[in-house]
Amino acid sequence: MADEPIGTSPVNLTIQMGPKLARPVPAEVSEALLSAQITLTAGERSGFQLAFDLTKNGLIARRLLPERAFDPKTRLILTTTIRGTQTVLMDGLITRHEIGASNRPGQSTLTVTGEDLSLLMDLEERAGGFANLAPAQRAERIIRQYADYGIEPLIIREQIEQPPRQDVRIDFQSGTDLQYLNELARANGYTFYLDPGPRPGRSTAYWGPQQRLGERQHALTVNMDAANTVEQLTFAYDGTAREEPSARVQDPVTRESTLLPQPVIDPLRPPLAREPTQTLKRTTLPGTAKKTRAEAEAELLARAATSADAISGSGSLDVTRHGYVLRPRELVGVRGAGVAYDGDYFVTSVTHNLRPGSYRQNFTLSREGLIARSDTVRP
Repeated sequence: MADEPIGTSPVNLTIQMGPKLARPVPAEVSEALLSAQITLTAGERSGFQLAFDLTKNGLIARRLLPERAFDPKTRLILTTTIRGTQTVLMDGLITRHEIGASNRPGQSTLTVTGEDLSLLMDLEERAGGFANLAPAQRAERIIRQYADYGIEPLIIREQIEQPPRQDVRIDFQSGTDLQYLNELARANGYTFYLDPGPRPGRSTAYWGPQQRLGERQHALTVNMDAANTVEQLTFAYDGTAREEPSARVQDPVTRESTLLPQPVIDPLRPPLAREPTQTLKRTTLPGTAKKTRAEAEAELLARAATSADAISGSGSLDVTRHGYVLRPRELVGVRGAGVAYDGDYFVTSVTHNLRPGSYRQNFTLSREGLIARSDTVRP
């Protein structure tokens, strides 16, 4: 999404639908839209819900519903245009629709619910082996099967190399493609998600670490009078969130057991706070003795990294007041919350709520500790 200031500019929402190739819907359908909610979350499947005015003699009730235009697995693309800049908010599939019939004129509604295109990867269970393919190579092979939906892979090689050895072991997939992609990601401290755009009909399938580098978004400002850009912002420090896992490996010849050293998680999650929070929980990873040293080290690194964020934040904002659309899975600065909680955060999730004349967002943030590494954030 472009870093384009909004100000008082109008926000135009475009809807495209179709069995596989989505096309712009008739104007009457766009005009019947009452609200749109799109939720994008790091490491999870994104979803949407649209509500339409179901006028008795309108196009939707008269023709589109009988012609099954809103049936499950219908593709739906939502795009905003602000000052000529186009941003794809969602590229997904309808999973459900509901009719709310009312005796009052103008009160009947059609509610359409769906999920992003990763749903395609979760519809069929498969069983098969991957001979001589490292985790990143397996992920890429699976993702490329969905190229006809405009999905392109963006794969980051695993931090700890796990060279495949067909003579010793062949890795097998059991379950859906999405389940296996997430399993591979978790085992390496990575995340997997689909990022729609940059053009309608195209998506990027990202398999890699959380993206905690790069330019920060415009700051979320609170408790600074006229400079405030958020309506609400709260933070929580969960002392039980951070873990210190341990793992052992066993030599297949001597049967000698070795305790692996604690991994450094900075390559996976560059620190955003001056110091990480205190570790209260210590856990032992099961089953690592049966794995190779590289696989056990990767699992240990993954567990330590994914449990690192003890600080979480949540809030809401009016996009027109903030001046910019907050993007998930990137970094943003916070100011006005005090020395302990100001600074940069990873945007874990964003929910877009659009209605005629209104564009609001709910969001969640996370990082590993208190006190920012820098005294300034991007305004």
